[in-house]
Amino acid sequence: MSCLKCLKYTMCVVNFIFFICGATVFGLGIYLMTFSRFSSLLPSLQAMNIANTLFITGIIITCVSFLGFLGALKENRCLLISFFILLFILMLAELVAACLLLMFESRIDSFIHDDLKKGLQNSINHRQSYNYTIEDDWDKVQMTFHCCGITNHTQWGTHVPKSCIKPNETHYWPHGCFTKLKDTFEKNLLNTGIAVIVICIIEVLGMCFTMTLFCHIRQTGLGYK
Repeated sequence: MSCLKCLKYTMCVVNFIFFICGATVFGLGIYLMTFSRFSSLLPSLQAMNIANTLFITGIIITCVSFLGFLGALKENRCLLISFFILLFILMLAELVAACLLLMFESRIDSFIHDDLKKGLQNSINHRQSYNYTIEDDWDKVQMTFHCCGITNHTQWGTHVPKSCIKPNETHYWPHGCFTKLKDTFEKNLLNTGIAVIVICIIEVLGMCFTMTLFCHIRQTGLGYK
């Protein structure tokens, strides 16, 4: 009995921590949505920008962790089984996404490259309407990764943005942003894989703890509260 109580309160504490984290991510997403500028990096994935991704992720984490916390605290079988099902669906979605990334890696590269071309042209057109005084996601990426254009600065035409120029110099960044982004992703591929594995392990442990508590509640005949 003491072990089950320990399991119950452990689930409450862990889910409460995840609830706070989810609320923080949710708030950050709202903040970025409020102060975000024109987004033109990947037009086909414009709806999946950082702000929207954080917003949706925060909602998912908050809702799932709330179900787990309340279900464990109240020993409610309905909430616990709902928490179990949602964790299982999330884990399956993560595994499917990882498999698709591995299977269609070459197609994803070509898709991103073509979409960057569209995004660059959209950015040029948008800058023309603002007399080249507006900044967007391209400037943020170029300043962060020290790159210019997709492959080089010539793709900007006659109006190369200041974010392409090295500080206190007159030379453009020699590398394109597509190569820089791809290299950065490949360098962090191992860390990303480890993070996904850790998340899956946490989800599996959460499902095991949930089912253990669920079975205990059913055996004691507490039923649905």
